[in-house]
Amino acid sequence: MDIIVGTQMISKGLDFNNVQLVGVLNADQMLNFPDFRAFERAFQMMVQVAGRAGRLKKQGMVVIQSSYPDHKIIKLVIDHDYDGFYKSEIEERKKFMYPPFYRLIQITLIDKNKSRVNEAAELLASSLRSKLKQRVLGPEFPYISRIRNKHHIHILLKLERSMSPIKVREFIQEKMNEIHSIKEFKYIRIYADVDPA
Repeated sequence: MDIIVGTQMISKGLDFNNVQLVGVLNADQMLNFPDFRAFERAFQMMVQVAGRAGRLKKQGMVVIQSSYPDHKIIKLVIDHDYDGFYKSEIEERKKFMYPPFYRLIQITLIDKNKSRVNEAAELLASSLRSKLKQRVLGPEFPYISRIRNKHHIHILLKLERSMSPIKVREFIQEKMNEIHSIKEFKYIRIYADVDPA
């Protein structure tokens, strides 16, 4: 018996003949990833992987390892319910102010000194809240917050699509410039990512 072991890349359109059994290990890791697109990505990957089994009119089997076999996404995958997934996901995104209903802007601050970058992020978030109010979330250190000896921290903005992109950009740039005008924060890197992937 031949066994193919692979990452998610194995699901991306590669065609293997005579695959009778496909296993998805630790599906919970995908479902519990801290990102609003986690369910979409998990559903897409599990459906794609399931499509690898049982080619050429042969019956195949898919095994999904999970501590939560009754999870709504796993049930939707088993039922091949694309419409049900879409309806559930689009309602959640509207309710919690995510795309396509809202625009996201992620502001990242980077510095070698963790307390300094945190202080700058707190000040920037507070300054942004003066106008944007509850649309400002954070700051918060990401899951992997230290890269190449530099600390990263995020501020997330959830903005109505009716808001002027030009005015929002000008306001954010003004507040970022204010942070850079403070001597101790002068060399902190700050950048904004609109609708981050």
